[in-house]
Amino acid sequence: MDRDVDSWFLSRAERGNLATEVHAGGTGSQSWSEGNLVRPLVHGATYFARLHEELTALREGDRVWFTDWRGDGDERLTEDGPSIGTLLADLARKGVEVRGLIWRSHGERVSAPISGRSNELMSRQVNDAGGEVLLDQRVRLFGSHHQKLFVIRRRDDPSRDVAFVGGIDLSHSRRDDAGHAGDPQAVTMDPRYGKQPPWHDAALELRGPVVGDVLALFAERWNDPHPLDHRTPYRMLLHRLARMPRHPEPLPDTAPPPPPAGPHAVQLLRTYGVKHPPFPFAPEGERSIARGYAKAFSRARSLIYIEDQYLWSTEVAAGIASALERNPDLKVIAVVPRYPDSDGFFGGPPRRIGQVRAMGILHRAAPGRVGVFDLENSAGTPIYVHAKICIIDDVWFACGSDNFNRRSWTSDSELTCAVLDTTSGTPETTRTDTGQDSYRPLAREFRVQLWAEHLGLDPDDPRLQDPAAGFDLWNSTAEALDRWNDAGRRAPRPAGQVRRHTPAPVTPLQRLWAEPLSRLVVDPDGRPRRSRGTNDF
Repeated sequence: MDRDVDSWFLSRAERGNLATEVHAGGTGSQSWSEGNLVRPLVHGATYFARLHEELTALREGDRVWFTDWRGDGDERLTEDGPSIGTLLADLARKGVEVRGLIWRSHGERVSAPISGRSNELMSRQVNDAGGEVLLDQRVRLFGSHHQKLFVIRRRDDPSRDVAFVGGIDLSHSRRDDAGHAGDPQAVTMDPRYGKQPPWHDAALELRGPVVGDVLALFAERWNDPHPLDHRTPYRMLLHRLARMPRHPEPLPDTAPPPPPAGPHAVQLLRTYGVKHPPFPFAPEGERSIARGYAKAFSRARSLIYIEDQYLWSTEVAAGIASALERNPDLKVIAVVPRYPDSDGFFGGPPRRIGQVRAMGILHRAAPGRVGVFDLENSAGTPIYVHAKICIIDDVWFACGSDNFNRRSWTSDSELTCAVLDTTSGTPETTRTDTGQDSYRPLAREFRVQLWAEHLGLDPDDPRLQDPAAGFDLWNSTAEALDRWNDAGRRAPRPAGQVRRHTPAPVTPLQRLWAEPLSRLVVDPDGRPRRSRGTNDF
């Protein structure tokens, strides 16, 4: 075992949820898996293409399990199709076991533009073909199931088993690529993103024993004995109209995990809110995502790099600020959307107020050491950043469904993978003379891939290699593109996608109503009451 894995990952006690069977083992056993092969998949088009390859190769007797927040059955996996709903239905018809859990949603009237109808239609399409894709509302009041995962297991060759975990839904707008022209099948967003909003996203492809861990996580949710409709008359009516059972059919016996496939250690981190009736696998909820980040932040020495949809919680910002205050050499680079997806008169202020406050906390903690940026494509259209990525010192990284906000860290059901490459970038030692861990190849390759795209550089450019020196590179790239835009875009366009991020302010009058909406609806706190109002998770 890599001697530094346990210093980055959570122990069972640190995770704080002893009821789960995932990464459980016996007393003193490690709460992660090793021997895995992890491949970052940047962009929805890349992820959908890989998913298409794996699904179309399945045969009778193979198995597919997945969870999703939103599913559009007509979303094409490739430019020429097929759609995800059609492909899963075809698999079920030919004898592949297809099972899924999709969030029930709050209904069209309550949660527009979140479409409960699209989730229902996709479920019925697969179920009518012999699959079992169910609408799951076993969540906190006004919470959601936000986990996005796929597990694919082969009947006769476990070495080919694969899982996908990340932030990419099976839905419209996600199939974009590095050109960022947007998905032709688009959702409606703030009009400044255009009719085909450019979309930046990411997921992980996983092979090895961790595939069994992801399946165990799916099984815990599937086997929850509480009714899928959460026992309310409204939910029972919706379930009846959608021809949905109140309880899933039992899962088959669990197969042994796949054999080792590579040098990567993976820890599954999760959020489950406190609710009634409680999750049997997390009776007091689980906040291992928040705890995993806190432990990783405490080890950061040179750079915390974040790509996130929100970055708007004071509790999240407080953890990063503490790391900045402890280490005067630490810098933070964050990439966020330029505008919320819905930034109207009523929708915008409750979303922006948290980010304005979080950015203020970070800048006050470390003036000149925090850079927050957004992105635009070559046509000048803002790119909606939906990725949920954090890379620290080119050593530890996380990618999953959670955002840097209180909702994701305490309330909604979330899943992220913390990854540590057990091969070191410095062969003779895993720790430098300064006490900082040497870089790990997978984390560095992932960061360089992202930076090369955003900064408009060749991946082999030596300026991308040093994460600490990258702070100045991001600032100079953003400054050049900002000046070009301010000058009317008459000269040749500078390289890169990077702009300095400046959210629109929230006026004192708007704060009167935006603050309670942000706290209660947009970014609620799902922790036990004793922890609310603190920075403890």
